[in-house]
Amino acid sequence: MGENLLRIAAAGVIWILVMAGCGSDEGGQPAAPAEPAESREAESQEAGQGNVELVIGSVMPETGSLAFFGPAMIVSIDLAVQDIQAAGGRVRLLTGDSATDPDVAPETVNRLLGEGARVIVGASASGVSQSFIQTLYEAQIPQCAPSNTSTSFSTQANAAYYFRTVPPTQAVALILAEMVASEGATNVALPTRADDWGNSLARLMVENFDELGVGSQILAYDEDAVSFDSIVAAVEDMRADAVVLISFAEGAQIIRGLLEAGLPPAAIYGSDGVYAPNLNELVDPTDPNVIDGLKAITVGGGEEYGLRLGALTGGNVLYGAQAYDCVVVLALASLAAGSVAGPAIIEQVQAVTSGGQKCFDYGECADLIAQGIDIDYDGVSGPLELDEVGDPRYGQYLVAEFIDGVMTVIGSREADLAVYN
Repeated sequence: MGENLLRIAAAGVIWILVMAGCGSDEGGQPAAPAEPAESREAESQEAGQGNVELVIGSVMPETGSLAFFGPAMIVSIDLAVQDIQAAGGRVRLLTGDSATDPDVAPETVNRLLGEGARVIVGASASGVSQSFIQTLYEAQIPQCAPSNTSTSFSTQANAAYYFRTVPPTQAVALILAEMVASEGATNVALPTRADDWGNSLARLMVENFDELGVGSQILAYDEDAVSFDSIVAAVEDMRADAVVLISFAEGAQIIRGLLEAGLPPAAIYGSDGVYAPNLNELVDPTDPNVIDGLKAITVGGGEEYGLRLGALTGGNVLYGAQAYDCVVVLALASLAAGSVAGPAIIEQVQAVTSGGQKCFDYGECADLIAQGIDIDYDGVSGPLELDEVGDPRYGQYLVAEFIDGVMTVIGSREADLAVYN
């Protein structure tokens, strides 16, 4: 990797904070299993009669270690459903809690499927999505994830019904590595949550640091650990001059330990899993300036939608634009297919996000589909241009720093991931 692999352009950002979140098998994507003929025939007849209703199941982190990511996505899914219904689309929403737990989420998914869900939005964490992706593959149920960034989904065989509206983690890894290296780090510790997302991002970080001539070491930990003292000790032992946290909410405990060990906040960097305006409160509720100088990165979205969403969530817009686009893309794919059958929907997902006439909301796009026009939906999260494995080509990222106790956006990056396809 290197600067030749991603085109990254810095730009100023003046809008509400956008927060971010998360992230295995081998082999290419096989053709989706055929749906039973009688099911396809019944749904085609229903579509022809104009009676199709797409039932959407939402599996979001209402509780658990990513619960602070949940509100913006949950509200955005509801907003998308409302907007689609207002434009004449026939969709209905069922909701469930992933609990950010790979043991709980599959039970939620099974309940939603039993209640009639024909597509799934979620989960937030890559590892949680992995816990039920096989179930959806076997049931031929399309799944859209707004915040899974693990690279595993791009190649694993059971992801034929899976796509996402957030780019895989290559861009985050490169932007973070270049930022840390440019600020003088030579020996970087990578405390890493040992799950699918963490392992994927950590490996890419090491590759990028190697190309930049910066030493680095992965310090993997169990996400359910009671104490992270051993991680802090390992950072001290390697005499790291910078730390990049590949963590979720538990990252606050690691930061607390690093500060107590004497590492300055300016030497600590956060991946998208710890990008949270209240991170300083999680580290030390008595000192709002405790992590002034710490920087973090997250995926961005459009300013107009960020303002709309932020007004409803108190400024939390974490992956909200991506969640909104998941719902709209699924609804448009179902409309273009004239069916709620999984194979028919997933066949249209790439088609409605690339290569046709540009449109920017469900109503506009639906009108074009009704006229027989091929569409290219550009969402509230930006251009999607989904590729053949369901990954977006483009990514927008924000860089923020804690300044005077406030997480402040100090710049942005745009990335074109076509080089990875």
